[in-house]
Amino acid sequence: MTKHPRTLLIVSAALLALAAPVRAQQSTVFLSSQLRPVESAQIMRTQILKGYAGKVEFVPEQPAELVVRLQAEKQAGKSTISLVAGVHGELQPLVPAGILTPLDDVAATLKARGFAPELLALGKFGTDHQLMIPWMQATYVMVANKKALPYLPAGADINALTYAQLADWGAALQKATGKRLLGFPAGPTGLMHRFFEGFLLPSYTGGVVTTFKSPEAIVAWTEFAALWKFVTPNSTNINFMQEPLLTGDVWVGFDHIARVIDALTKQPNDFVTFPAPAGPKGRGWMPVLVGLSIPTGAPDVAGAKALIDHLTLPATQIITASTVGFFPVTSAALPPDLSPGMTLAVSAVQKTGAAKDGIATLLPVGLGAKSGEFDKIFLDTFQRVVLRGEKPDAVLARQGAALQALMAETGAPCWRPDPVSAGACQVK
Repeated sequence: MTKHPRTLLIVSAALLALAAPVRAQQSTVFLSSQLRPVESAQIMRTQILKGYAGKVEFVPEQPAELVVRLQAEKQAGKSTISLVAGVHGELQPLVPAGILTPLDDVAATLKARGFAPELLALGKFGTDHQLMIPWMQATYVMVANKKALPYLPAGADINALTYAQLADWGAALQKATGKRLLGFPAGPTGLMHRFFEGFLLPSYTGGVVTTFKSPEAIVAWTEFAALWKFVTPNSTNINFMQEPLLTGDVWVGFDHIARVIDALTKQPNDFVTFPAPAGPKGRGWMPVLVGLSIPTGAPDVAGAKALIDHLTLPATQIITASTVGFFPVTSAALPPDLSPGMTLAVSAVQKTGAAKDGIATLLPVGLGAKSGEFDKIFLDTFQRVVLRGEKPDAVLARQGAALQALMAETGAPCWRPDPVSAGACQVK
């Protein structure tokens, strides 16, 4: 019997389909401004992504180029990127352009991971939607030699210290040892400006720029100048706090976690770690937050969401911390086999992010090449008020005028914890 021509076409098509090679699983293209060095990118591919069921093409990119690429794909109406990772301030410019997809469903699904509330809030960029899921972070912490613990003020909780208690602690140490044993990284390449911008002033004033010359700021500088009497004079030469911690020249010090990790790793049994102190407004802290976002029009949204799930798993968070030095953004339980020094570091970062009175302060946003001038205003204030003993109200009036001129020149809007502004942030 002769077969119908249409039947022959169907059979032929089926045979061709069987003979054709099976299409390989599509890779989820993951663009990241972080973990760019060859060694870090290799760790990402071989260790952090190990065990992930899907296929991932990890593409490191310079921050500026990352933003340009995503903006260009948005304009062209054709996206090749399914997941993007960047520091909070790098992703911020993508929000007004409508380049980031709301991830409220992802945040709800992953709620049990225990993200620090302040970090989740940062991922909304001032909108009503979750546009970024926290991935990993770094921040600044306090480290104390265990020899200093007997001199803590009565009733003080080391994980919930105030600046007044830190001053009392420094006074007790000096009285007992005859030495000034508090330490801050105020050396030529130290990060002392971040202490003022992200910790001291937000703790006393609730802001950074808008409250720069407020009465609360005058109190902050006055009390810090009094505390400085118990700080080692060598602080103006300290760039990395791990060195004086190891020599014993400092018993209680503040610095970026990366600048104390060597001390914690070499002598983990000698130290404890804890959050920076709180002031009248709360516990100011500065997260260096790396987040995950999905661009609008992403070709593999399901793969991107699955990858977010993998990267925020407790086990993955710990692997990330132990291999590339970025720390968990969740309440991931520390494994028993984590090195003692890394355990101290992770614990401090987690306690800082989870503090109920925390005031998260972003790195300066929108200043471009003028960021150094912004930092200098705070360091000059420190020089005049704390090191030279000038009256803070007069210094803040002069420096406040310089800060306002800088904000006007750059047009930089306010960033957290200052309230959202229309146009350049105003010093009030």
